[in-house]
Amino acid sequence: MNILIRTDASMQIGTGHVMRCLTVAHEMRKRGHQTTFAMRNLQGHLAAVVEKQGFHVEMLQYEGDFQFEKDVMEVQQLFLRQDYDICVIDHYRIDEKWEKMIRPFVKKLIVIDDLANRSHDCDILLDPNVVNNYEHRYDHFVPKHCKKLLGPKYLILREEFTKIREKIRPREGVVRNLLIFMGGSDPTGETLKVMKAFESFDGSFHHVDVVVGQANSDKEAVHTYCEKFGFAYHCQIDYLASLMAKADFSIGAGGSTTWERCYVGLPSSSTIVADNQIETTKMAARLGVVINLGWHEEVTSKTYEKLLYQIIEQKETIQKMSIKGLQLTENPDGPNPWVTPMLEMW
Repeated sequence: MNILIRTDASMQIGTGHVMRCLTVAHEMRKRGHQTTFAMRNLQGHLAAVVEKQGFHVEMLQYEGDFQFEKDVMEVQQLFLRQDYDICVIDHYRIDEKWEKMIRPFVKKLIVIDDLANRSHDCDILLDPNVVNNYEHRYDHFVPKHCKKLLGPKYLILREEFTKIREKIRPREGVVRNLLIFMGGSDPTGETLKVMKAFESFDGSFHHVDVVVGQANSDKEAVHTYCEKFGFAYHCQIDYLASLMAKADFSIGAGGSTTWERCYVGLPSSSTIVADNQIETTKMAARLGVVINLGWHEEVTSKTYEKLLYQIIEQKETIQKMSIKGLQLTENPDGPNPWVTPMLEMW
């Protein structure tokens, strides 16, 4: 079976869409299927990362902002050159109109979304986030025949996470090892804010890991801070789950990584760095699995400094966050149950 994934990454978009689609592609490959990515040639597009993991990338070459007609035309040309059985779409600018123009070329359309703000013409809708009314918020946005895979049961998890989950235990609440990861591109400069917080912080941790993506424009400055403080610096890695496993707390951003941290029982803070993270971060805080620091423009280095003292002092709170995160993401059906319905053909 041939699969085409339409997604993008950039300095502005971030890396999350491409990274979760890579997980989908790996799961398909394990089952003997071929996957190709269709991505725009944007600054920070991550095509090299995708190709390094063994997947072919078709680059869409039109310039400027997302343009519906040009995007559809270029993707249609891909279908004319190669037969694809499934098209997977993970893109906030694509909706029902785009999908209807692609449907004649493909047997099944699968949409990965977390906004629930536009209509889709798809056969499967996958959204693993936990928000208010998550079981029904797509009811009026998809066709009646569409299979909806919703909630934390359907987390898109790399194999490294599922293996670690088997061995993980709730954290004890004492924060010795700290992980800092604010997303692949970190467009609002949160990592640098955290680094500056350590300049006036008079406490200490046994070990600190700092992770940045290749698209992080502050990565050199962050590296310099890590050398100054004796922190371990990691850039564009494929072993994030192992760093999460050894950490006692993570300073992070909102988005899909929130649920990955929960999955491995890692207590964390979340800074909201994009509009689509507001609802999920607030819900995660209400569920007691993250500390919501709020909107990035209101979060300063002083905010992070206060957080550093807080996580040292609040052992019981940290311990409860770990337990609740593991409970929230517990799945009796095993990891990645979304794979089977994706591959069911009719």
